[in-house]
Amino acid sequence: MTDTRICGFICSLFRRELHHEMRGLSNYCLSCCANTLLQTLSATWEVGDVLERWDAAGVREDRGNVPLKLKRVLAAMKSDRPQHVPHEDFLRCLDRNCVRLNVQHDADEVFLSILNLMQQQMDDKALALEIKDLYKISVETHLRCLNCTSVQTHTSYLLSLPLHIKEDHHNSLEDCISSFLAEQELTGINCCFCAQCGTKTRSKQGLKLLSLPRILCVHLKRFRNSRGFTRKLNCRVAFPETFDFSEIVKERFSPDFAQNECTYTLYAVVVHSGSAVCGHYTAYVRDRVNQRWHYADDSHIERASWQDVQRTFGEDSRCTAYMLMYRRGPQEERQQPELSG
Repeated sequence: MTDTRICGFICSLFRRELHHEMRGLSNYCLSCCANTLLQTLSATWEVGDVLERWDAAGVREDRGNVPLKLKRVLAAMKSDRPQHVPHEDFLRCLDRNCVRLNVQHDADEVFLSILNLMQQQMDDKALALEIKDLYKISVETHLRCLNCTSVQTHTSYLLSLPLHIKEDHHNSLEDCISSFLAEQELTGINCCFCAQCGTKTRSKQGLKLLSLPRILCVHLKRFRNSRGFTRKLNCRVAFPETFDFSEIVKERFSPDFAQNECTYTLYAVVVHSGSAVCGHYTAYVRDRVNQRWHYADDSHIERASWQDVQRTFGEDSRCTAYMLMYRRGPQEERQQPELSG
């Protein structure tokens, strides 16, 4: 290798180190929620890979096409070139699709809106389905009548896992998942109609897992509505870097469940700070290549550690984890070896 090439290689390494392998995004019209989701989507390289394969040349230049704007933003965010990231175009595009600027939003709602808009607005429906399938949790709902023991079964899917957390309690992700899938007795006004009995009866309802997604999006439901007011729960929810679904709730797997790999590794955390009335979103994101954690607060990017991420468990801080992004399977990319002199 010539001296010129060696210098160029070293400079490129320093450039990536300077940018911390991430691009900051300026806050535009209260855009911290969308900025944070863009950082997590950038770390979900599978979405970017699908959008890169999408030939959008035939798509009319439409200021309201969310997947087209997202494709451009994600490409710019991963580029080594010191170019402008056109995220303001993406934000204005969301605004035209009723995710308004200058308004505080719920991150999980905006995330699901982005996924739904990609399904609606991509002209290549096969690729749109690939993106949907990345997050698709297939479940089977069982409703068992406690009067005649007949069972009704319904198949559906989720794009994020909404987990209830217990107030004034030390929660764990594993316990929250177990509670979500556990059978619950439905009585009183929650009784369901039984066709065999011909009336509403007491019943038990539970979920069985049919398949797990490549990307597991977990929504920790920290906001409670009571008497027309919304408040935030800052109670503790501990979550691991890695966990195996089969070790938590294997009994809730459907007989048709056929996946062997059920191990998930955390790669992004959406953090909410403040109250339900006035809050701010930031993110912890793990680099694909070197596996280092970074912290993104709009345009500010800094190095972080797993210990920093653990501080978002809650209880002692109002900066709490709100959404967790896990990837199924072993880590494809391990930490790169350090350069030696």
